[in-house]
Amino acid sequence: MLPQAAKLKGIALDFLFPRRCVGCSREGDLLCYSCRQQLPKIMPPLCPRCGRTQSSGILCPSCVAWRAEIDSIRSPFRFEGLIREAIHQLKYRNLRALAVPLAQLLHDYLVASPVHGEVLVPVPLHPKRLRERGYNQSSLLTRELGKLINLPVVDDCLIRQKYAPPQARTSNVDERLSNVAGAFTCRDQRLKGKQILLVDDVSTSGATLDACAGALKAAGAASVRGLVLAREI
Repeated sequence: MLPQAAKLKGIALDFLFPRRCVGCSREGDLLCYSCRQQLPKIMPPLCPRCGRTQSSGILCPSCVAWRAEIDSIRSPFRFEGLIREAIHQLKYRNLRALAVPLAQLLHDYLVASPVHGEVLVPVPLHPKRLRERGYNQSSLLTRELGKLINLPVVDDCLIRQKYAPPQARTSNVDERLSNVAGAFTCRDQRLKGKQILLVDDVSTSGATLDACAGALKAAGAASVRGLVLAREI
């Protein structure tokens, strides 16, 4: 579809089916200004690796014992309340248009708290789950973020080769680590020497991001930093 025709189609759809805030149902935006201001932010000081709140600002006890491949993980929000609902709408209810305002939230976070990277890479889905869902919500977020911060997106190098249950269905850290062990690989060395910003919607333990980082570094990536919209604390 031509850009002008797509724009006109969007205007017509907005007229017939006005967008409403997923938080308060107010007509206008999918995430209204008032609701955005109330999102549950993660406040510093932070553990420099996992990004959880840490009063000392040094490595938290969990990260001291964690032989991590990921260099750091950062997230603007706690995975609760409205941001949890918005991510569920994007991820499970086909509300793909939410990728735009959610990517804007990531952009705003990066402006205030820069995380260095020269290429954006989304956490991939296994082909079976991609067929079931029809899209990868992390890829949608990454592409929209790339437009805002003017960084290239590479979404066909890192792949998920092992099908496993969703991390949300695991009950502890050991299960999550086992669930993603050997799950990812790189199909080529396009990212060799690159500083990667790895993007996902949610992080619980960091196991998925770390497994991705291991695959990227095995293919020669210079560094891998995780950026997620929300995380469990």
